[in-house]
Order: sequence, then C-alpha cells, then structure tokens
Amino acid sequence: MTYEDIPQVAQIDREAFPGEWVFRSQSAYRQDLDNPSIRYVVACKSADASAPPAEVVSKQSWFKRLFKGGQPYVSTHETVVGFSGFWMMLQEAHIIAIGVRNSYRGRGIGEGLLIATIELAQMLNANVITLEVRASNWVAQELYRKYGFQVVGRRIRYYSSDGEDALIMSTDNITSSPFQASFQQLKKAHAERHPEIVSQIR
Repeated sequence: MTYEDIPQVAQIDREAFPGEWVFRSQSAYRQDLDNPSIRYVVACKSADASAPPAEVVSKQSWFKRLFKGGQPYVSTHETVVGFSGFWMMLQEAHIIAIGVRNSYRGRGIGEGLLIATIELAQMLNANVITLEVRASNWVAQELYRKYGFQVVGRRIRYYSSDGEDALIMSTDNITSSPFQASFQQLKKAHAERHPEIVSQIR
C-alpha cells in the first residue's frame, strides 16, 4: 500500500465496515504507513491495457510482485479493489482488517489478500497470526478456519456500532511443518482457481 492508495482504501473501509470506518480515517492510514510495525497489502485492478497478462505475471516470484526491486510497487493505472493490514507485535501478526469492494466480492480477492498477509507475516518472522471477527460473520470465519485459524476467545460487545461480540481467532505456529504443508496446498489451489488474482496483489 502507498500513500496514493489511501483515498481508495478509506472508501473500501467505509463500504466494507459500515459504522466502524471512522476509526480508520485517511489521516490514521497515513500514520499507519509511517509506523514500521504496521503493514498493508492491496489488491488492484489495472486499467493499463498494455499490462502483461495474468498468466505471465503469475510466473514471477510472489514477493517480487509484492515488493518489486525491494520497494513497494506503485502504478498510476490501478483501481484498488481490496486491502488487508496487520500489526506486528513481537512474533505475532494481528490482522487489523481485510476488506473488499462490494462489487468485487466472491471472486477470491479476500482469500488472495489473506494468503499475501500470511506470507508477509512469515517474511517478518511472525510465528502466530491473530484477529477479531464478528460473531455473525460466518463467511469470514469459514475462510479463516480453512487457513488454520481457531476460535480462542470472545470479546463481549466489541463492536461499538451495534454492540456485537467479536470472536478472537488464532493460528498455531505458522512456521510448523503441518501449517506450511496445508498453506502451500491451499495457496496452489487458490492460484489454480483464480489465476488472475495472483497478479493483482501488491
């Protein structure tokens, strides 16, 4: 995520998390980008007709797509369609949010963002990934369970917009062989189902 992405990310935030977005204003995102403990990944739809086809880009290293030349990849011809962010606290990555534009849901973008988030957390030497999710958000919970998250607690009336509870979910050690074997299999299956998504994540 770059500073230029912030207006679009804030728009997705308002759309994906109605009633909660005021806690993540554009100024808050700017502060987050200046904080070395916070990382964001965005999913983009390129408007550049000359861009390489997905099947060509998908052959590049996953991390070269995330960080081309060691620097965040920037393009002026992109529409941000989703984002994810997390805090690094010692060896724990705590996911702040994963949001996708309403018109782009159901296309594998959220799962692609989760995959990118897990990989980036691994790069930063995280051992565990945690998050909070609405108790009523079964779709998100199923996705997280698919990737090894388990419910480890509950925050009563966590969401100020309506007083709904949050479930606390956490992975086992993401560096363990069982987690890695499952993750690589899921990642491969997602890439086969959605080859166009892989090239959209940066």
